[in-house]
Formats: sequence, C-alpha cells, structure tokens
Amino acid sequence: MGFSMVGSFGHHVFVRNSTQRTVKFGSFRGKKLINYNVTIPKFKTCAGRALLCKREFVDFEERSSPDEVRKEIEQCYELINRLGRGVVYLGSSRMGPDHPHYLQSFELGGEARHLIARLLDCTTWSGAGPGLMDAVTKGAMQAGKPVGGFKVGKEAGEWTASNFHPYLPLETYLTCRFFSARKHGLVDCAVRNDSCDRTAVVALPGGVGTLDEMFEILALIQLERIGSELPVPFLVMNYDSFYKKLFDFLGDCEDRGTVAKDEVASLWKICDSNSEALSYLAEFYDLSSIDKRVHEVNLKSTHGIVS
Repeated sequence: MGFSMVGSFGHHVFVRNSTQRTVKFGSFRGKKLINYNVTIPKFKTCAGRALLCKREFVDFEERSSPDEVRKEIEQCYELINRLGRGVVYLGSSRMGPDHPHYLQSFELGGEARHLIARLLDCTTWSGAGPGLMDAVTKGAMQAGKPVGGFKVGKEAGEWTASNFHPYLPLETYLTCRFFSARKHGLVDCAVRNDSCDRTAVVALPGGVGTLDEMFEILALIQLERIGSELPVPFLVMNYDSFYKKLFDFLGDCEDRGTVAKDEVASLWKICDSNSEALSYLAEFYDLSSIDKRVHEVNLKSTHGIVS
C-alpha cells in the first residue's frame, strides 16, 4: 500500500497512505493493536502541512516532478552567469552582530584592512541568510563589489516568514525550494575554467549546515568532481581555534586509517586570521605588481577606519 509514517503520539500511530490519501490509526489495547482507517482530504502540494512528533506544523512544498529541481538549478546557473563567479562564503546563521566572529567576517568580506572582494575583484556569494552570511554580504557591499546569494526559507534556529531578503535587490539572489539546487549553485560559483577566474571557498565558523557544505565541497575537490578545470582555493577560518576539535577528529581518522595521512590537509588551507587568508590568496593567484599596488592603496585609504 505504500504507507509512510507521519507521526506518533503516546499509544497511537498515524500513517499516511501516499496513494489513497487515507490515514491509518493504530491504538494499542494491552498487547493487541486495533486499526482504524480514516479517509481525509488530499494534502495540498503547494502549501501542505505535515504533523510531526513535536506537535508542530511545518510548511513544506512537495516535489511533484524532477523537472522542478532541474528548472531551479538552471535558475541558479543563470544568476551566476549574470553576476559572475567569485568567493563562496559558508558560515553560521546564528552568530549575530554582537559576536566577535561577525566583525571578523565583515572585515574579511570586504571592508577595512581585510578585502578579499577587492583583492580578487570578484562577486561575493553566500547563502544570503543572517549571521556570518549577512556579515560578508554587508562587507562586500560596502567595498562596492557585487553580491549574490542562494537563499532558503528557513535557517537554523529561526523561521522566515518571507522568501525575500531584507535588503538585497531581487535580481541578486534566488530563494531556493530545493537544497540540491542551492548546493549546485554554491559549488558552481567557485568553479574556475579560465586563468583569469579568481574564486575561492571560505568556510567561516558554523554548525551543522556549514559542516555539511564544507565536507561536500571537500569531497568534490578530493575526487576531482567539482567541475573546475583549475584548482580552487579552499580556506577554513579557524577564528579562536573554533575548528580545533574538528581537526583533532580528522587526525583520529588518519590514525584509524579512514583518511590517508595529510590527505585533508592538502585539500584546504587553515587560516587563524584574516591577514593569513589574504596572504595565502595573494600567493595562490600570484598577483601582479599592479594588483599589489592597487591593494596597497586600498589598505592606506581604509587604514583609518579599522586599525
């Protein structure tokens, strides 16, 4: 029949039949299970609600066709082609303006002494969410560089009532229904198919979502499946030793033989400060003397803003 579990409360079990739109109720009386089949109205695919064990209602959009995912991926590529590839920032949505990592990310994104957007002269990409994503977005905008993003309706820890970004122009971001499309977009932003392309992936401090994106991109680089003809620098911003325990875990993986020795270390660059990240990128791209002089001018012009 193709029943799928929807939720469970106490001794009652609720099961939805995806083909007949019925609900099967199961109630235990002693050791005996009594079943009840109840026909319910068909769930709406565009604004349905699923009943979860926490007794919360969660909005979702059912995928009725793989073409929907394909079309959204195409929209991601169209946005990238319009704004240009650049630096992809991954980071926490929970670290707000009062967190020290927010200021560091803001500076790294474009303003003051730390100017990746200016150094590489490229578009700044992120998940267009709050927290550190907001920090790099604002930093790049203040630096006068283009910004793009792939937004989702919900970030960790908060519900977003609107699919619209609070201040970015509509033509600079896409609100994705599907995480697969969003991930395609974030990966493609960093692809380098020409020696003139200056891109990078920068992992800021973050939680589950950030780690998911980090290791997906890490695996694509490891297996040479990222789709880039040229190498893409991958930086991990280890502010205040944020990722120390993660690195310890990867060391344990080496000891246990699940990761080859120095395998991961060869795939990314760990940076403890913004200046270290900039120095690495300048060396990676072997910036010309012209670029260096322009960068020095920028540093002098902004030196009085942030020491």
